[in-house]
Amino acid sequence: MAGMNAPRIVIGGAVAGAVIFVIEGIASQLYAGPMEAALAEHNLSISMSVGGFVTAALVSLFVGIALVWFYAAARPRFGPGPKTAALVAVFFWLGATVTSVLGYRMVGLYPDSLLLQWIALGLVEMILAAMAGGWIYREA
Repeated sequence: MAGMNAPRIVIGGAVAGAVIFVIEGIASQLYAGPMEAALAEHNLSISMSVGGFVTAALVSLFVGIALVWFYAAARPRFGPGPKTAALVAVFFWLGATVTSVLGYRMVGLYPDSLLLQWIALGLVEMILAAMAGGWIYREA
């Protein structure tokens, strides 16, 4: 889109991705036990290898960049600021977090209580990430 500041999208996206990565890292400590127990019921386990850590960091970065890109695209219509960042975050959360968690529910791998925690955490995470990335983003 004309007028979008690509370097600021990447920088803001990196900040948003860092917010996502840190929140996920902290939160995963809160639900690691129930997650491991649910996986053990299916003879599965979770382990974080170096490759898994790098993949998680890259996914966080890509999600952050996408989130800030959508924020930059929404600014001309809704105006700059935290309201637009929160609006973009909610729609991004609905399209990404909620749909993926519903997919987990259909498979029946995790208990509903854990999935509800992920949905709630995902909303907070997306809003904070969008606000952090949006705070960095400025038009070209």
